[in-house]
Amino acid sequence: MRELIALEGPVTIERYMSLCLQHYYATRDPLGARGDFTTAPEISQIFGELLGLWAAEVWMAMGSPSQCRLIELGPGRGTLMADALRAAKVLPAFKAALSVHFIETSPTLRERQRAALAPSGVAVFWHDRVEDAPAGPAIIFANEFFDALPVRQYIATERGWCERLVGLSDAGLTFGLSAEPERTLTQAPHRLGDVLEIPTASIGIAGTLARRLSSDGGAALFIDYGYWGPAFGDTLQALHRHAYVDPLHEPGEADLTTHVDFHWLAKAGIDGGASFHGPVTQAAFLTALGIETRARSLKQRATEQQAADIDSAVRRLTEPGEKGMGELFKVLALSHPDLEAVPGLPKGRFSKAES
Repeated sequence: MRELIALEGPVTIERYMSLCLQHYYATRDPLGARGDFTTAPEISQIFGELLGLWAAEVWMAMGSPSQCRLIELGPGRGTLMADALRAAKVLPAFKAALSVHFIETSPTLRERQRAALAPSGVAVFWHDRVEDAPAGPAIIFANEFFDALPVRQYIATERGWCERLVGLSDAGLTFGLSAEPERTLTQAPHRLGDVLEIPTASIGIAGTLARRLSSDGGAALFIDYGYWGPAFGDTLQALHRHAYVDPLHEPGEADLTTHVDFHWLAKAGIDGGASFHGPVTQAAFLTALGIETRARSLKQRATEQQAADIDSAVRRLTEPGEKGMGELFKVLALSHPDLEAVPGLPKGRFSKAES
């Protein structure tokens, strides 16, 4: 990274994140106790099972097409999909209609996914890009996917919005600003120093998915930590071995993320011809899908310790605050315009000011 900047000059936050994350995900399994973070599917099987039942309901609302692509973006170890397919067995016609498509570039994670999906009996295919997944009606999962896509950052200065860059100082990598402001940005900052994040990669992918859904039918479910903007603030963070570290420390060795602004995803969906639903908190979504009922069912066949583990997992998925994912994580769906309702989510609407 230092050699690149010395040769070409400072890089944007977007390029810095992109280069770091390409290396990071290509060289390791980042999940679990030995990795850098843990996702909801790794916390409890209930999470993936509920999403499998959600997908089955959506499939029926779509008119039960004889062929349906079940697509997951950034599928981690394949745990979510394995749990979802197990739950899908309650509707044999749905499972028989499915082919599974993973959007995944990491060779390490592809092997983990292959092993996880082997018992499912469902055809599984891997693709490097969203655009490579075959056409046709689709149900799409993106759990903790958009937070790991690069963003552009702009800082409010007396000269206007100047893009935040990564450059070099005597001490190593450092943040700086572009010499000239970005004239196309018209948002009015609250104060000097405000940070505006624009998730260009996320907007592009959400738009691609929306155009596909509006053409071929189906729905896409996005679950991530974030907020409903527009808003100002620097949310860039780095996680290494479950602890926060300096984003410029050891590039490519930590997980770089930002909080997802679901307003951008919804707008990209509308611009692409889709409808949007939500967002709601993860707690509200999982509760609407019956997480408590499923937990009680599992505990009937569990040991005392297993029952305690189930309760602990449900709390972590639904509780508010720093220890829980219930409020920080939000859920939003895009769908074909004719799909008036999706389970667990109200129809989304922009206010006049937002639109």
